[in-house]
Amino acid sequence: QVQLAESGGGLVQTGGSLRLTCAASGSIDSINAMGWYRQAPGKQRELVAAITSGGSTNYADSVKGRFTISRDNNKNTVYLQMNSLKPEDTAVYYCNADLTIRVIFATSRKDYWGQGTQVTVSS
Repeated sequence: QVQLAESGGGLVQTGGSLRLTCAASGSIDSINAMGWYRQAPGKQRELVAAITSGGSTNYADSVKGRFTISRDNNKNTVYLQMNSLKPEDTAVYYCNADLTIRVIFATSRKDYWGQGTQVTVSS
């Protein structure tokens, strides 16, 4: 029932910017945390940035100072502003959400993933 809709990926030159958007929809009771992961060919999926229900954030060392994660609680949406992009940022970016959802009369906490959006940074 829950879906994560990702958008904002694309092709940019080195030094350019992109803003990724992830909107969660469905029978969501509350959002515990949301974040962005990325996976490049031949590499492990890695955490890029995350934001908790309390508003605390954490970033991968490789993106600190360049990327900013933010949220709009009213829209169940998280954003990733990516500046000063480098070729090594090229990857498929996946939205992740730790959600508490409603199932009939009960709630259930589960982890959800988007389908990914491609970010390509040309040198």
